[in-house]
Amino acid sequence: MYDVYLDKVLLPVAPQQIRLRINNQNRTVNLINDGEINLLKKAGLNDIEFTALLPQQKYPFAKYKSGFQPAVFFLDAFKQFKISKEPFQLKIVRVQPSGSLLFNNNITVSLEDYIINENAKNGFDVEVTVRLKEYKEFATKKRAIVDTSGEQPILTIQEERPAPNPPQARSHTVITGDSLWAIARKYLGNGNRWPEIYSLNQQMIDARNAGTGLAKHTIYPGQVLTLPNT
Repeated sequence: MYDVYLDKVLLPVAPQQIRLRINNQNRTVNLINDGEINLLKKAGLNDIEFTALLPQQKYPFAKYKSGFQPAVFFLDAFKQFKISKEPFQLKIVRVQPSGSLLFNNNITVSLEDYIINENAKNGFDVEVTVRLKEYKEFATKKRAIVDTSGEQPILTIQEERPAPNPPQARSHTVITGDSLWAIARKYLGNGNRWPEIYSLNQQMIDARNAGTGLAKHTIYPGQVLTLPNT
């Protein structure tokens, strides 16, 4: 007796046969003298294939974790495995009639494809042929090429160094020709934000313009204006 789990989904009827194919990555090379050699490499990712019965009624030989579920429940699970683009665990648990565990295979896989077989001999029940492929985690490696001249390491394309943020000016000394609009455009990127600079420096600006009859936002060379942080 054995049980087959796809992630947390227990197949109600264990497949009669599960095919595990260990794929080859060896490469044959032709030599100058017309001979051949075989370059041996590690085995490729395994392919797993089986056909499972999905009952539309509860049979005494079928197993359910939380009560009977029709075939559509399992078909929806297969669909979700496919569209999620995420690997999951294939677990094959073989148990003796006494209930003691013989072995437990646990393989990380991806769902490559599945075929829904409608066959009159199965009545209302559904058969589905499932093809899985072994999945192995991977990640890009970050390496630094060190310049022996003592300069900073040159970073490879796999590790990008973010552009440093330019230092934010906190003040500006007014020069001839300056205006609050021009200063706001230079430091804040938008001249229409000049009232923010005026607000921060209002007491100084108003005191200098008192009694002059000039616009209240007039500024003078040599004045040091406090600027917004952003």
